[in-house]
Amino acid sequence: MDSADFSKALRYIDSGDLVPAEEIWNLLNRFFDTEMHRQQAIAGAVAGINTLGENADVVILTNLNDHRREMRARQLADVGIKARVFTNQGPKGPALKAILDEYRPNRALFIDDLPQHHDSVSQLTPEVLRLHLCGEPLLAPHIDCAHQAGHAHARIDQWEAALPWIIEQLHGEDA
Repeated sequence: MDSADFSKALRYIDSGDLVPAEEIWNLLNRFFDTEMHRQQAIAGAVAGINTLGENADVVILTNLNDHRREMRARQLADVGIKARVFTNQGPKGPALKAILDEYRPNRALFIDDLPQHHDSVSQLTPEVLRLHLCGEPLLAPHIDCAHQAGHAHARIDQWEAALPWIIEQLHGEDA
């Protein structure tokens, strides 16, 4: 990755040629069906999410097709994350609103790596605290900052630094 344009990051191994845009989703879907189980958690995510689970209800909202929900839940459980998984396609604001309507929390925090999802959430549920966390070091420098755009309350890209901020938001004097 050398830019935020994911379509320019996919290249054929043999030739180095870019994968045509019309082929990208086919390859990604094949990846999800055959290789997703090999994905590992980013640094600090398992401990961070499990610590949050001691303080709050944790759910995972992932942009995968609905038929992959159980597969994602198994993959997360295999790395040590036990949480309810919701699937979504497209902007996450409407899906998060539905989750909030079900859980009815007195305080909610949304964490995501992509700025467009923070924008969507900020429009539909502005009361939700939003942390832009892109924990993949190769990708983070190329992702536009939702905090700078005014759609997230903070941008912190390492779980070890993010967790104290999150706990403060959940339990701080303003809570």
